[in-house]
Amino acid sequence: MALFFEFLTQQWMLVGALLVVVIMLIMNESRKSGPAVTPQQAITMVNAEDGVFLDLRDAAEFKKGHIVGAMNIPATKLPARMGELEKLKGKPIVLVCKMGQQSGGASKQLKAENYEQVYKMTGGMMEWGNLQLPTVS
Repeated sequence: MALFFEFLTQQWMLVGALLVVVIMLIMNESRKSGPAVTPQQAITMVNAEDGVFLDLRDAAEFKKGHIVGAMNIPATKLPARMGELEKLKGKPIVLVCKMGQQSGGASKQLKAENYEQVYKMTGGMMEWGNLQLPTVS
């Protein structure tokens, strides 16, 4: 541990530059793919503003268990099925995937098509299940 602190003091400019680059990368990536919401925030948003959960998992996973009232459009088929979301353009759309990693790409696609209220649910269905929130099959 002493060597680590010695390195930090001797190479403070390199460490500072690394921190700045990491912070800039995180800020850039979060801005491009849109804001993230927790499952609790997503529930509140969908209920209060008549939004929708958009499940990006494949149909087989969706049938095993999904959020009540969620639409299923697999992430790979999103560009071809964008027309199904046209009626939701002014409403909040909460993107849900298995672990919260695919929703960033889908968010970028929806933002490119001028969907304004697009949110990623952090943790995806794994987090939903960990919180023991209800699902239907």
